Amino acid sequence: MSVVVSTHDRPERLRALLRALRDQRVGRDRFEAIIVDNGSGTATARVLEDELARGELALRTCRLPATRGPAGGRNAGWRLARAPLVAFTDDDCRPAPDWLDALLATAGEHPGAIVQGLTRPDPDEEDRRGLFSHTVSIEQLGPQYETCNIMYPRALLAVLGGFDEGFGLRPAREDTDLAWRAIESGARTVFAPAALVRHAVEAVGPGGRLRIAARWGPVTRVIAEHPQTRTMLYRGYFWNVWHYLLWRSLLAMLGPRWLRRLVLTRHLMTMRARARSEGGATAAIGFLLVHDAVECWAVARGAARYRTWVL
Repeated sequence: MSVVVSTHDRPERLRALLRALRDQRVGRDRFEAIIVDNGSGTATARVLEDELARGELALRTCRLPATRGPAGGRNAGWRLARAPLVAFTDDDCRPAPDWLDALLATAGEHPGAIVQGLTRPDPDEEDRRGLFSHTVSIEQLGPQYETCNIMYPRALLAVLGGFDEGFGLRPAREDTDLAWRAIESGARTVFAPAALVRHAVEAVGPGGRLRIAARWGPVTRVIAEHPQTRTMLYRGYFWNVWHYLLWRSLLAMLGPRWLRRLVLTRHLMTMRARARSEGGATAAIGFLLVHDAVECWAVARGAARYRTWVL
């Protein structure tokens, strides 16, 4: 197996990932690690130099002089892979010690399949979770097939041409597009719940969370090109339930007073419960409404660009 990671300017996160790879229980002769320095500064180079000097991993590195985005970094990595199986994770993740063992076992039971593992927020950073944090949690197979914890046969990646670098320099579900191209070509997908990756919990602040909300426009391209991915949408058309509630409230403003009061009251009650669940007080409702509006606007712009019905 080859483990491929594209990293960009997160040297301390990268150190933790490399430590987790050294701690894998699978024999060192059974996997190589390929780290692509995707246009980072000098700190990343020093981390990789230190790891190479340790000599504990079968480690190869590749430096891109300028970032090529998530798709370009991963493409550079898997094309260097020597093994028939390629596992992807990210530089803000810490695989559990039996991660590779579990992926290999599942691959042995399902030859030729894409294997997705379990991803949960890092328990060591649980105290950072809140209204202005970002993390990833994956408890079941698909439909997004995130690259923080997934394995592909290298031959399948070669047939598909890898990730589509046309998705740009920011994360935009280029990993979802790859998986659905594979599925449409006849590939099978299976879930490996024992293959656990711990995802970092990042404190991004209000501005950071709004920037994440604003980046989802290009994702509508995936919906346009792979209609099956509408299973990701709420009721087949809405990005999530919060978009549905916001659009419903806006539409209710055109109706009679009793309807406005009913719909808006229900929306606010739901938002109050959401604010509490995300670690905020009632005052956080205002921010969450702004967040949903920014995300709705980004998705609507993408829908117009790719001529697909998503709200």
